[in-house]
Amino acid sequence: MQLKSIRLSFMFKIPFPPQVPNQGKEESTPGTTQGIIYALVPAMLMSVIFFGIDSCRILAIAVISCISLDMVFQKLLLKTATSVQNGSSALTGILLACCLPIGVPYWLVLLGSLFSTGVAKLISTVIGYPIFNPALAGRVLLLLLFPVQMTTWKGNVLMADTFTGATPLGLLGEGVKNGKSLLLLTGNYQLPGYFDLFWGNVAGSLGEISALALLIGGGYLLWKKIITWHIPVAIFATVLLLQGFLWIIAPSRFADPLFHLLSGGMMLGAIFMATDPSARPVKPSGQIVFGFGIAFITLMIRNFGPYPEGIAIAILVMNGFTPLINKRIKSIQLGKFSFH
Repeated sequence: MQLKSIRLSFMFKIPFPPQVPNQGKEESTPGTTQGIIYALVPAMLMSVIFFGIDSCRILAIAVISCISLDMVFQKLLLKTATSVQNGSSALTGILLACCLPIGVPYWLVLLGSLFSTGVAKLISTVIGYPIFNPALAGRVLLLLLFPVQMTTWKGNVLMADTFTGATPLGLLGEGVKNGKSLLLLTGNYQLPGYFDLFWGNVAGSLGEISALALLIGGGYLLWKKIITWHIPVAIFATVLLLQGFLWIIAPSRFADPLFHLLSGGMMLGAIFMATDPSARPVKPSGQIVFGFGIAFITLMIRNFGPYPEGIAIAILVMNGFTPLINKRIKSIQLGKFSFH
């Protein structure tokens, strides 16, 4: 039963707004959360293969701290049932770990867990419905407060020395910034090849390096009907079309769309973050608009912004537009296909 208000220690009364329409209750069941965790197993295994046992330590710290903080804030402070039983606290910890580089200090993992669980999830509990993906909120906060630690990359054990120490998007952005053409960067083997990007033999955050592992997890989620195709396909199609256009008009300045699809957090964001059932639009038509907005903002940041990556910020921005999309977007007509 939804609470109408909550009294905090200083006798303030915070009313809950009306519940925002969202997906059915079946999408927040423990089985759904467990399914997402199972789908992340290939990505977590690849992080151990490429980064070693240290990735397990980061993952354990993130999961344990998110579970513990969830119990403290929801049980002791809000006097409500915790989300530990349905696995959402553990999932938040796993997703947060997937967004962190291997060399991140352990205290930074704890701080990210504190913000993800103690702020992002707590606000959702207080107002009565989710606003932002908690793991992404924690990741973006850490990036803003500690940019050096969050962008210090260690090469994995199999990486070539030519591109050790920087992500593919970082290498691309730095090279273009210094006036190097993409042809020169590729010819000098300063950028990893497509096989390395697909397999995971690159620098990056723990859960984002292997497109293969993420696609396997995404296939599992689609098979189990935990997610639908609308958001990932809308993101991938927009990247192919928009980045393909930029690449055609200026191939020496802009990377091809396949590079952007396989690099950075694009796969992780499109398959696991943007499809969060608690913070995405309800209708398929709204999900298509949602995915388009994520891809568009991501590419604008990557190609013209100060950061080489942009998927996390893009998802959080579109999370904020979810209530408006739910209210305004009724249907979309694409050729012979209509989405309601």
